[in-house]
Amino acid sequence: QVQLVESGGGSVQAGESLTLSCAASGSISGINAMGWYRQAPGKQRESVAAISSAGYTSYRDSVKGRFTISRDNAKNTVYLRMNDLKPEDTAVYFCNAVSRLGVSYWGQGIRVTVSS
Repeated sequence: QVQLVESGGGSVQAGESLTLSCAASGSISGINAMGWYRQAPGKQRESVAAISSAGYTSYRDSVKGRFTISRDNAKNTVYLRMNDLKPEDTAVYFCNAVSRLGVSYWGQGIRVTVSS
C-alpha cells in the first residue's frame, strides 16, 4: 500500500504561482510513475503532468510552459510548480502514484482556486 498526502493548495489571483507537494509513504519502493490530475466542478478528472521513475516528464498542452513537475526520490515527494495561473486552472488537484505492478494510488485531493 502507498499513502499520498498533498499540500500547498489555496486561493490565488490570476498570474500568481503555487507549488503543490505530494509526500508518499508506505510501500514506496514499488512506485514507478507519479503524477498530478485535476478535476474541475462538473468536469471529468484529467491528467495534468506525470514523471517517471527515470525522470521523464509529460504535460497536458494547456499547462506546458507554465507548470513543472519534479520528483525528490530522497524525500519520496513529487512537486508541481504552477506559474502564471489562470482561472481555468481552478480545480481539485490529485496526486497519483502507479506501482510497478500497475496499481494506482490516489491522494485525497487539494483545492486550487484562481480568481481573475
